[in-house]
Amino acid sequence: MQAIMVQLLVTYMEMNVRPAGEPLPSPVENAVLALERLEAEQFLSLYRAVGEPLRWDQRLLMPAQDLDAFLHSPSTAIYVLRIEGQPVGLCEFHRIDTADIELTHFGLIPEMQGRRLGPYFLNGALHAIWDRAPDRVWLHTDEWDHAKAQETYRRAGFSVFDRKHEEVSG
Repeated sequence: MQAIMVQLLVTYMEMNVRPAGEPLPSPVENAVLALERLEAEQFLSLYRAVGEPLRWDQRLLMPAQDLDAFLHSPSTAIYVLRIEGQPVGLCEFHRIDTADIELTHFGLIPEMQGRRLGPYFLNGALHAIWDRAPDRVWLHTDEWDHAKAQETYRRAGFSVFDRKHEEVSG
Protein backbone atom coordinates (compact mmCIF):
# COMPACT_ATOMS: atom_id res chain seq x y z
CA MET A 1 0.00 0.00 0.00
CA GLN A 2 1.40 3.37 -1.01
CA ALA A 3 1.57 6.15 1.58
CA ILE A 4 -0.69 9.11 0.99
CA MET A 5 1.25 12.36 0.91
CA VAL A 6 -0.31 15.54 2.29
CA GLN A 7 0.73 19.18 2.40
CA LEU A 8 1.20 20.40 5.96
CA LEU A 9 1.80 24.01 6.99
CA VAL A 10 4.95 24.04 9.13
CA THR A 11 5.79 27.08 11.25
CA TYR A 12 9.38 27.65 12.35
CA MET A 13 9.88 29.62 15.55
CA GLU A 14 12.94 30.85 17.44
CA MET A 15 13.90 32.35 20.75
CA ASN A 16 17.02 34.51 20.84
CA VAL A 17 17.08 35.53 24.51
CA ARG A 18 16.69 33.72 27.81
CA PRO A 19 13.17 33.79 29.30
CA ALA A 20 12.76 36.77 31.61
CA GLY A 21 12.31 36.39 35.34
CA GLU A 22 12.29 33.32 37.50
CA PRO A 23 10.82 30.01 36.33
CA LEU A 24 7.04 29.86 36.67
CA PRO A 25 5.64 28.21 39.79
CA SER A 26 3.88 24.90 39.36
CA PRO A 27 0.10 25.19 38.94
CA VAL A 28 -0.42 21.82 40.67
CA GLU A 29 1.04 20.11 43.71
CA ASN A 30 3.64 17.37 43.36
CA ALA A 31 4.78 18.44 39.86
CA VAL A 32 8.50 17.97 39.28
CA LEU A 33 10.40 18.61 36.09
CA ALA A 34 13.89 17.26 35.67
CA LEU A 35 16.51 16.37 33.10
CA GLU A 36 16.41 12.58 32.80
CA ARG A 37 18.35 9.88 30.94
CA LEU A 38 15.61 7.50 29.89
CA GLU A 39 16.12 4.05 28.50
CA ALA A 40 14.42 3.35 25.17
CA GLU A 41 11.43 1.50 26.65
CA GLN A 42 10.65 4.29 29.15
CA PHE A 43 11.19 6.97 26.53
CA LEU A 44 8.99 5.31 23.90
CA SER A 45 6.20 4.75 26.41
CA LEU A 46 6.12 8.46 27.27
CA TYR A 47 6.67 9.48 23.63
CA ARG A 48 3.63 7.43 22.58
CA ALA A 49 1.47 8.70 25.45
CA VAL A 50 2.22 12.31 24.54
CA GLY A 51 2.61 12.01 20.80
CA GLU A 52 0.05 9.54 19.45
CA PRO A 53 -2.76 12.13 19.36
CA LEU A 54 -0.35 14.48 17.54
CA ARG A 55 0.82 11.87 15.02
CA TRP A 56 4.40 11.83 16.32
CA ASP A 57 6.34 9.01 14.70
CA GLN A 58 9.93 10.17 14.22
CA ARG A 59 11.33 8.28 17.23
CA LEU A 60 9.08 5.26 16.60
CA LEU A 61 10.60 4.84 13.14
CA MET A 62 14.21 4.93 14.38
CA PRO A 63 16.07 1.63 14.47
CA ALA A 64 16.65 0.56 18.10
CA GLN A 65 20.40 1.13 17.83
CA ASP A 66 19.92 4.67 16.51
CA LEU A 67 17.36 5.48 19.21
CA ASP A 68 19.72 4.25 21.94
CA ALA A 69 22.54 6.34 20.49
CA PHE A 70 20.26 9.39 20.37
CA LEU A 71 19.02 8.93 23.94
CA HIS A 72 22.56 8.55 25.30
CA SER A 73 24.14 11.28 23.18
CA PRO A 74 25.68 14.26 24.98
CA SER A 75 23.83 16.34 22.34
CA THR A 76 20.40 15.24 23.64
CA ALA A 77 18.54 16.60 26.65
CA ILE A 78 15.19 15.18 27.72
CA TYR A 79 13.19 16.88 30.42
CA VAL A 80 10.35 14.93 31.95
CA LEU A 81 7.44 16.37 33.90
CA ARG A 82 6.22 14.05 36.62
CA ILE A 83 3.22 14.36 38.90
CA GLU A 84 3.37 12.17 41.97
CA GLY A 85 6.19 10.30 40.25
CA GLN A 86 4.26 9.51 37.07
CA PRO A 87 5.61 10.86 33.75
CA VAL A 88 3.09 13.24 32.18
CA GLY A 89 5.19 15.46 29.91
CA LEU A 90 8.15 15.30 27.54
CA CYS A 91 10.46 18.11 26.40
CA GLU A 92 13.25 16.98 24.08
CA PHE A 93 16.15 19.16 22.92
CA HIS A 94 18.72 18.24 20.28
CA ARG A 95 22.19 19.68 19.65
CA ILE A 96 22.44 21.05 23.19
CA ASP A 97 26.22 21.19 22.77
CA THR A 98 25.92 23.88 20.08
CA ALA A 99 24.90 27.54 20.00
CA ASP A 100 21.78 26.61 17.98
CA ILE A 101 19.64 24.25 20.08
CA GLU A 102 16.53 22.65 18.63
CA LEU A 103 13.46 21.87 20.71
CA THR A 104 12.39 18.72 18.87
CA HIS A 105 9.41 17.43 20.88
CA PHE A 106 7.27 19.00 23.57
CA GLY A 107 3.93 17.99 25.01
CA LEU A 108 1.80 16.59 27.78
CA ILE A 109 -0.31 13.46 27.95
CA PRO A 110 -3.90 14.38 27.05
CA GLU A 111 -5.23 13.94 30.61
CA MET A 112 -2.90 16.69 31.87
CA GLN A 113 -3.76 19.30 29.25
CA GLY A 114 -5.76 22.35 30.26
CA ARG A 115 -4.22 22.66 33.74
CA ARG A 116 -1.56 25.31 32.88
CA LEU A 117 1.11 22.60 33.09
CA GLY A 118 2.29 23.22 29.50
CA PRO A 119 3.45 26.81 30.07
CA TYR A 120 4.99 25.83 33.43
CA PHE A 121 6.84 22.85 31.95
CA LEU A 122 8.03 24.70 28.83
CA ASN A 123 9.21 27.69 30.86
CA GLY A 124 11.14 25.51 33.30
CA ALA A 125 12.80 23.48 30.54
CA LEU A 126 13.71 26.65 28.64
CA HIS A 127 15.26 28.24 31.73
CA ALA A 128 17.36 25.09 32.17
CA ILE A 129 18.45 24.90 28.52
CA TRP A 130 19.36 28.61 28.47
CA ASP A 131 21.83 27.87 31.30
CA ARG A 132 23.91 26.41 28.45
CA ALA A 133 24.13 29.92 26.94
CA PRO A 134 22.98 29.19 23.38
CA ASP A 135 22.59 31.92 20.78
CA ARG A 136 19.18 30.58 19.87
CA VAL A 137 16.61 27.90 20.63
CA TRP A 138 14.34 27.01 17.74
CA LEU A 139 11.53 24.62 16.87
CA HIS A 140 9.01 23.79 14.22
CA THR A 141 5.34 23.13 14.76
CA ASP A 142 2.61 22.17 12.35
CA GLU A 143 -1.12 21.84 11.88
CA TRP A 144 -1.17 18.41 13.55
CA ASP A 145 0.23 19.79 16.81
CA HIS A 146 -1.99 20.84 19.70
CA ALA A 147 -4.26 23.77 18.80
CA LYS A 148 -2.60 25.93 21.48
CA ALA A 149 1.00 25.01 20.57
CA GLN A 150 1.92 28.22 18.73
CA GLU A 151 0.23 30.40 21.34
CA THR A 152 2.13 28.59 24.11
CA TYR A 153 5.43 29.01 22.26
CA ARG A 154 4.74 32.72 21.63
CA ARG A 155 3.97 33.31 25.30
CA ALA A 156 7.20 31.53 26.20
CA GLY A 157 9.17 33.99 24.05
CA PHE A 158 9.37 32.36 20.61
CA SER A 159 8.67 34.25 17.39
CA VAL A 160 8.00 33.01 13.88
CA PHE A 161 10.89 33.13 11.44
CA ASP A 162 9.48 31.02 8.60
CA ARG A 163 6.37 29.20 7.38
CA LYS A 164 6.15 26.76 4.54
CA HIS A 165 4.10 23.88 3.24
CA GLU A 166 5.91 20.56 3.44
CA GLU A 167 4.88 17.22 2.07
CA VAL A 168 4.53 14.45 4.65
CA SER A 169 2.97 11.03 4.63
CA GLY A 170 -0.51 11.16 6.08
